Amino acid sequence: MNRAGFVGAALAAIFSITVRAGTYRGQGRSYRERVGRSGVERWFLTVLLGLSIASSAYADYQPKAELVTGNVYALVGPLGQRSPKNDGLNANFGFVVARDGVILIDSGASRLGAEKIAQAIATVTDKPVRWVVNTGSQDHRWLGNDYFAAHGAETIAMSRTAATQVQQAEGQLKGLQGFLNTRLEGTRALPAQRPLAGEEAALELGGETLRLRYTHAHFPGDAWVWLPKQRVVFSGDLVYVERLLGVMPWSSVISGQKAFLALEALQPARVVPGHGKVCDLAQARRESGDYYDFLVNKIGVAAQDMQPMSQVLDQYADLAAFRHLENYAELHRANMNRAFTEFEALP
Repeated sequence: MNRAGFVGAALAAIFSITVRAGTYRGQGRSYRERVGRSGVERWFLTVLLGLSIASSAYADYQPKAELVTGNVYALVGPLGQRSPKNDGLNANFGFVVARDGVILIDSGASRLGAEKIAQAIATVTDKPVRWVVNTGSQDHRWLGNDYFAAHGAETIAMSRTAATQVQQAEGQLKGLQGFLNTRLEGTRALPAQRPLAGEEAALELGGETLRLRYTHAHFPGDAWVWLPKQRVVFSGDLVYVERLLGVMPWSSVISGQKAFLALEALQPARVVPGHGKVCDLAQARRESGDYYDFLVNKIGVAAQDMQPMSQVLDQYADLAAFRHLENYAELHRANMNRAFTEFEALP
């Protein structure tokens, strides 16, 4: 039962006992007299304790630092939806313990989520977070920026990433209110304060080299972060494993396919995907790269051939190669629809 269900059941029970108390009083004996004062008090204490446990359970998710290699760590979030329990940390984050401080890759969806990220980092090092690098403009990529900036961090992103953050901020905060409720309190949208020009950018931070490159796949301005020394790539929302990637109305599967091929050319030793466990390039290819190829080479070609959309979507409704992925049933048809529409709109 979720939190709302538990609270509702408890309130219903309290209402029930109140009604019964009145009924028994009408018969000359109160409910307390029938069951005994101590029994009623124990019942109310049990309800209050249960409410307390249910409330705390929705704040108990704590990301854990997972060693990727050397001085690089990942924080692998749950595959499900944003919730008060996970504070919007249903994505992957990471950090590099550099000579002069910590480089954080993505900052979480809220102030409380950012605090949890900071706590996870503190289990590895006591060095401060000096830099935050955003791979994208979806809420959990950047809405924790303000928390880390207030603690002295510089926030960095590609220029179009930062511009998209500005455009998306108001709508994302409103949307998160429905998922996080009161746990969104104190969250302030702070777009990255150091935008990087060009299609690619190189950073030297604390003795570490990072290379950023646009992907423009999930959101306009999305990018990956490549660590050439460690041969690790933080893909942002270009790569999903264990769950099906999502194609939004503003996504581009054409850009996604091109960006994945460029990522593949890096030959990374490890991939930290936007969602799902840290993996090798082969898994990233099977669960994301091959899906981009399908959307472009099958759905896109059908759209350009002016085949009926409904017929095409029905033809490819069940794909054995991807049906094992989380959210396949919910997302696959919509993904095909949006890919078809993207190709229909081409001149």
